[in-house]
Amino acid sequence: MEFKATFRYFLIATLFFATAAAANGQTQPKSTPAAAIQANPKTPAPSNPAELAAAIRAIADRPEYSRALIAIRAVSLRDGRVIYEQNAGKYVMPASNMKNFTVAAALETLTPDFRFVTSIYAPAMPDSAGTITGDLRIFGRGDVSLSAGFLGSSDPYAAIDKVADKIAALGVKRIEGDIIGDDSYFRGYRLPDTWEWDDLQWYYGAEISSLPVNDNAVDVIVRPGPTGYQCSVKIIPFNPILRVANNCRTAPAGTRRSISLQRRLDDNILEIGGNIAEGDKEFATRIAITRPAEMFAALLRQRLIDRKIEVIGGYRYEKRQDGSLPTGTEIARIESVPLSEIAAKTMKPSQNMYTEILLRTLGEAERNAIISTTPQSPDAEKTSAELGIRAVSKFLGRMALPADAIVQYDGSGLSRHNLITADAVVRLYEYMSRESRYSKAWRDSLTIGGIDGTLRNRFIGTSAAGNVRGKTGTIDQVSALSGYLKTAGGDEIVFSVIVNQMPTAQMRTSLIDEIVLKLSDYKGRLTESPPPVNQK
Repeated sequence: MEFKATFRYFLIATLFFATAAAANGQTQPKSTPAAAIQANPKTPAPSNPAELAAAIRAIADRPEYSRALIAIRAVSLRDGRVIYEQNAGKYVMPASNMKNFTVAAALETLTPDFRFVTSIYAPAMPDSAGTITGDLRIFGRGDVSLSAGFLGSSDPYAAIDKVADKIAALGVKRIEGDIIGDDSYFRGYRLPDTWEWDDLQWYYGAEISSLPVNDNAVDVIVRPGPTGYQCSVKIIPFNPILRVANNCRTAPAGTRRSISLQRRLDDNILEIGGNIAEGDKEFATRIAITRPAEMFAALLRQRLIDRKIEVIGGYRYEKRQDGSLPTGTEIARIESVPLSEIAAKTMKPSQNMYTEILLRTLGEAERNAIISTTPQSPDAEKTSAELGIRAVSKFLGRMALPADAIVQYDGSGLSRHNLITADAVVRLYEYMSRESRYSKAWRDSLTIGGIDGTLRNRFIGTSAAGNVRGKTGTIDQVSALSGYLKTAGGDEIVFSVIVNQMPTAQMRTSLIDEIVLKLSDYKGRLTESPPPVNQK
């Protein structure tokens, strides 16, 4: 088993009327009405930078926030003039604001035109009769676009059909071996060892694979039947690798719903228990699977058969620990969309697995650089994630950030061991806008207030709607928002607001949104520096 743990199983139960899984690890706070976060009309609007700083400080200093750690930094993008800062140099947990560093490093290091390549291997090209003598192997390198979720399609097979069509286009009529999902490209554990156990069952804690499929998760839909009868369970996409033990019963109408789901950490066995009342609406959630490359192979085998291609063997997955290429002939390859598109599909919805794949892809680029210069270096044997973190650190060095500007344990921010500072985030955003050759791809990846991604339900009807572009972050007791906005006075601001140690998500969101609106609504010009603000 590829996990640093002694446990064999883990259990997650949902006992209410909603799924426990939040959108990609980020809870989606209810939309805050614009009126609820507007300034008190009796309070004069700030007319100069000093008054703006004082107004922000007044928000952060409210008694209800006194136990929290609030880190804030806001500067003028034009000249770096500090508008406000508070605890900007203190370490805080970033949640998904860690994605800022991983994705920026990927754009800078790999370039926005980078494409992932998935290779199709066989012992040889198909013969004149269209026969492949032996196994057909799909060797992945982390192409997340081979997913219906990435394509935005309601058809769970839309992405894998691209691979099946590629094989059919070669004239293949018969495969005399197995279909193999090869998950060898990334070295190391399938999951970061600092992720919490109760995240690993849900889709936002999905395994990282070099051959991902369907975001490495399945949809689970549970519906009631007649009272006393077993509930019905539907798995999308249906596949043979996930076995379901259905112990859910239909309770009399009016009974409170109680659903439990358990999946073994090391196996694709899903146990469903509890009850749903007769006539009640369905229960739906997304569950992560283990060994996603095996699911890829199983689904591909079926789609090949659907195309009248005879497959004599079964399906399986392989993972060589040294990351070596397979033997045989590469009979075809599939290229992904450009990284610029993948970056947007990663940042806007805050997709954890995609970010982890980007981190490991950076790691493999770093490994190639090591091998080309010092092939005997022991660093060449490190895991893909370790080398990816090293690549991010090198990128920060090029930005002239100190080595300890961030403490990184994963790419996505789901780990609670990550630490960053608001100052480091702002400096990253400044660099990506002022100095990066890829500033457009960077800005295009960011979620837009009231429009899309994780900000689609925030700032509606305010000056920040369609204005603020940035990255959110949410895990238990942590919320963050960093980005760019234009003030009503016409100045562009770079800001980061990160809140730790505040249990209520709605309070964290309201605090952040009110500060952002204070900046967005400011009608003055940033021509005078506010007085320095003491650190709490």
